[in-house]
Amino acid sequence: MHGAADARQAPATVVLVHGLWTPAAVFLPHGRWLQGRGYRTLRFGYPSVRATLSQNAQALRRCIAAAGGSEIHLVGHSLGGLVILDMLRQEADPRLRRAVLLGTPCIDSHCARRLAAVRGMPALLGRSIGEWLGRGPAAALAPPPAVAVGVLAGTRSLGLGRVVPDLPRPNDGVVSVAETRLPGAADFIALPVAHSEMLASRRCAEQIAAFLATGRFRHHDPV
Repeated sequence: MHGAADARQAPATVVLVHGLWTPAAVFLPHGRWLQGRGYRTLRFGYPSVRATLSQNAQALRRCIAAAGGSEIHLVGHSLGGLVILDMLRQEADPRLRRAVLLGTPCIDSHCARRLAAVRGMPALLGRSIGEWLGRGPAAALAPPPAVAVGVLAGTRSLGLGRVVPDLPRPNDGVVSVAETRLPGAADFIALPVAHSEMLASRRCAEQIAAFLATGRFRHHDPV
């Protein structure tokens, strides 16, 4: 009986999944903030260029299977969110509860498609992006009902998009707000932050914590 009570009181684990061209260490700030909220955190690192999206999703699935905790949440930035969604298309771990996607191009990516048309850029974008682009627009499927997904988009247009023509507005400098709209998402919020800024934003951290705790963002907060 005592062991069952301890299991119920064990902190939930949050797996943090980085984006393209970045190491797992980019999630150090959010990891510390979430630990301050009582969560256990695990930063999942993967070869965002060398491996395919399917391969990285399978690696994430193995990472989750090996993780401790009776409840597991996910937070993914940009491509990391696509890895999470692809993993959720498989048989999901029954301990998974909620996921937050930060600046993830759930529907399509204007920037990626324009860059992929430039000579030499497909190799730089990598195999994960290549596989995802090959599936066509709107390839993202609705997440399984057991996992509530919250989508956070940015509206501060600073970044790669400034050199890529015709990126639709509003955008976070890399991904347009429209591209982040995931069918079946439990909640959505747009904040005045740029794509990379999400990784160091306390405002984003507060919204992540709110969604992981309640399944909803805090829409009443002042912008």
